[in-house]
Amino acid sequence: MNKRFFITTAALCGTALVAGQFGAATAGEGSGGDSSLAPGADVIVGAIPNVATYAAVTSGGVTTMAYAFGTTSCNIGTAQLEWFQSPDNRHPFIPMNAYRWKGNRFEHIGMGWGKHGFTALQQTLCGACTSSGTGTYLGIGCSDPYSASLNGSQSGLGTRTEVNAATGTFPGTFNSGAASASTTVHRRVQIRSTDLDPAQNAGARYVSEGHYIHQQDATAGNDNNNASWREFTVGAVGTNGSRALTLTGATFQQKAAIEAWKSFDPAVKLSTADVASDGRFIVGCKVTDNGNGTWHYEYAVQNFNSHRSGRSFSVPVPAGTAITNAGFKDINYHSGDPYDPTDWTISTTGGAVTWTGGDFAANPNGNALRFSTLYNFWFDASNAPTAANAAIGLFRPGAAGNPASVTVAVDGPGGVPPNPADLDNNGVVNGADLGFLLAAWGACPAPCPADLDGNGQVDGADLSALLAAWG
Repeated sequence: MNKRFFITTAALCGTALVAGQFGAATAGEGSGGDSSLAPGADVIVGAIPNVATYAAVTSGGVTTMAYAFGTTSCNIGTAQLEWFQSPDNRHPFIPMNAYRWKGNRFEHIGMGWGKHGFTALQQTLCGACTSSGTGTYLGIGCSDPYSASLNGSQSGLGTRTEVNAATGTFPGTFNSGAASASTTVHRRVQIRSTDLDPAQNAGARYVSEGHYIHQQDATAGNDNNNASWREFTVGAVGTNGSRALTLTGATFQQKAAIEAWKSFDPAVKLSTADVASDGRFIVGCKVTDNGNGTWHYEYAVQNFNSHRSGRSFSVPVPAGTAITNAGFKDINYHSGDPYDPTDWTISTTGGAVTWTGGDFAANPNGNALRFSTLYNFWFDASNAPTAANAAIGLFRPGAAGNPASVTVAVDGPGGVPPNPADLDNNGVVNGADLGFLLAAWGACPAPCPADLDGNGQVDGADLSALLAAWG
């Protein structure tokens, strides 16, 4: 397979092909995919076959290493999958990511822009292939290999900012107004050297992820199985300044990267939260007894394909629970993507631990948990775990009647459930709580403790609920 990052073309059966597409990957044993056919087109990552490494760049004392992962797609659906090259937007967008599991934390350490597909071969990685006979459609059951060098070609990588992952749509002519890549790390999967250094990450395990975004697949309702993960190991620093990465084991088909956390640690619990007329979040949690009368609560939230994105994460905490060591970690965008890197704030009032990010109305480029991205949240608590419902507040406004937040099952601190009308969490509903509610009167996006009925407004219904709980 051609390892060069520049593109050469060849002609085969009348279709323009790229050298990085020649050669087929094979599905690994135990890949875990669902082989049943779905109505309509259904694209998945059948394999992550290889990795490309590029020269590192050091700036401001920080060394950034650059990579790309190969992705072999499969159409496991019942209709041919459109694959028209730009300026037509009927083709896949392929973001790539890297993650690390270290201790009790599974975190996002590397993200790249997304590869724009341009032609489809008709191979047999995932089974029998009914060829479309053309590069503009991926046939039923067919696979198409994109090598790591092809996925790392900077001219074919598009900004994530133009993509609506819930609908699979983006401009046909991508990167409008974007500056050309100026260094070897631009647009590719960027990982800080400290996140890969074996001396600083003893016992860590690493995961690569490929993800396909496609409007035809989304329209068919088949867009929740479009990512797969594969583990990799970290080697020595090469002459280009980047560490060698070696893929190992199987590609776990139709499994988002966060599912690797549970694969590595069966005590992890995973839940999904689907946003009406939008996309999906996947939440993982792990609770550990600290052995000193406190418990450590660790959460990871992956926005799989929600365009509305996340602006807050809130875990209920009973009255009297002592919260310490609360923390947050995100991953910054790069290569000219304009999103604000300001960390989310942390609050431990109002009967919950709440992390809050950007406000869409104030800044559409605020720090939100956007698609194909994972954020971490954690704290220590004086109470042992019990089943709870966390809330994910949504960043972009939805259509009329759509909720401002969604709930998801997690483990949270147990104890006597707090009275939601006790807004200052002092054990009594009184004038102080009334003042808190009146100060928040009107539109109040999540998280908003005074919005007792969760309709995005603090109004008469919330006032009535507070007065009913008085005392």
